[in-house]
Amino acid sequence: MLAHIIEKVLNEEVETSAIKEGVDGQNTPERYYSEHLRPHLTAWTHRSAFCLRMQTGRSSSQGEGDSTGNFRLHMVTWNVGTAEPPSDVTSLLQLDSQDAVDLYVIGLQEVTATPLRFISDLAYDDSWSHAFMATLAPMGYVKVSSIRMQGLLLLLFSKLAHVPFIRDIQTTYTRTGIFGYWGNKGAVSVRLSFYGHMLCFLNCHLAAHMQYATQRVDEFEYILDTQDFHMHNTPHVLDHRVVFWFGDLNFRIADHGMHFLRSAINSNRLNLLWDRDQLTMMKKKEAFLQEFEEGPLSFKPTYKFDRGTENYDTSGKKRKPAWTDRILWRVKPQAPPPEQSETKLQDQGHDSLLKVSQDTYTCDMNYGVSDHKPVIATFRLELQKKCETPLVRVCAEEEWSADRDVIVAYSILEPFPSSTWDWIGLYKVGFKSAKDYVTYTWVKDDEISSSDELIKVYMSKEEIPLLGGEYILCYYSSNMQSIVGISDPFQVQESKAAIEQGLVPENINGLDKFTAN
Repeated sequence: MLAHIIEKVLNEEVETSAIKEGVDGQNTPERYYSEHLRPHLTAWTHRSAFCLRMQTGRSSSQGEGDSTGNFRLHMVTWNVGTAEPPSDVTSLLQLDSQDAVDLYVIGLQEVTATPLRFISDLAYDDSWSHAFMATLAPMGYVKVSSIRMQGLLLLLFSKLAHVPFIRDIQTTYTRTGIFGYWGNKGAVSVRLSFYGHMLCFLNCHLAAHMQYATQRVDEFEYILDTQDFHMHNTPHVLDHRVVFWFGDLNFRIADHGMHFLRSAINSNRLNLLWDRDQLTMMKKKEAFLQEFEEGPLSFKPTYKFDRGTENYDTSGKKRKPAWTDRILWRVKPQAPPPEQSETKLQDQGHDSLLKVSQDTYTCDMNYGVSDHKPVIATFRLELQKKCETPLVRVCAEEEWSADRDVIVAYSILEPFPSSTWDWIGLYKVGFKSAKDYVTYTWVKDDEISSSDELIKVYMSKEEIPLLGGEYILCYYSSNMQSIVGISDPFQVQESKAAIEQGLVPENINGLDKFTAN
């Protein structure tokens, strides 16, 4: 795709007349269309009519947002201590649970970030991202966003059905290490609109050591002050309807000695330690921290362990156990002007996130690759859907195979800031992320026909998989940084070339070598 982007940028610097005429008057999109694609359009009228019926037959209630949705959010925070991922992350993601998860948000700290490794991870997915994608993609989840700042990594996965309703995705980061110039400490965040409601996920790694509790609070306040987004309604983190704050926050258990700490932990009298937890203590002093909620610390402190064991630190340093790894959330306070009528307040309530409730808050002691144990929290989000229709409806025209150029038809169902950089990708069913396309087409450059109701673009047969299979089409909005339309799954047929080359059995789908020849 990079080569196409470079070519696109270069082409935009050439005069329009030169583009339309071509360097030698040949191989222009217009001539290609008239000579190669127009003959197919008549034969493909049936699928065009089907796509048009899809577009005109949409629900009359679109955009009204009159239904309530209940969604399950699964969050993980884990300081992985530069370790490679374990071979199985099923327990971490609780994939055996009977309650289906809608969104996974995974925040990691201390992912290996040596210069050579970090550069490699910029070009290719890092080993942790790959492990989670390989596990979740077969279960029907797609990575919709990620951000990496040295050792900090934030990943967000969604069920495929929700992907067109996750919009306006933006990411940012803040360095707080070495006077703000180094990214070993700091925060990475993802903000998005989920069915019209503004959510922000903030993964932090704050200053270490017992004596720096106040500095940790100062760092968090600095992160909130400096992180901003290019959104008129939510330019800052705390402008979002719900903020999830999590990570290795590094708060310790003050005052108690090692013997008392271990005795309380071993006897499961964790409540004896709560009032000396530094984050709990700082919340009593700092008003802005009091807006963040947290479930009870009913699990063992998650730091520091001998790797590969459930034994707290036995090294010479003998670090005291602590709840360094935390997950908190904040629902934006509703403070309407006093002169508003009761009716207006009810209307505003219709607009708000109705409920955030935490189901579980625990750690998973089964993982020993790091000196921290991962912390898991599950939430239920009950909200009024503000949008229930995708922005774009897209479908494949007629039968697809690599034997001929093919047509993609799409309709704009709701206005949105489209761009010449928007594209439609062909994906294998079970794809991992928006980048996991087989091929793609630019919605503007490759357009062959357009009306008020239906737009058609072509894909070259050279780009279609020879062996076929089950695929879907996704419309990607560059401005919104998200997929805004997804087709129904459809079958790409095995091509004649695949049979001729012996890539498939000689008789498949009623096609054999004799027919192919």
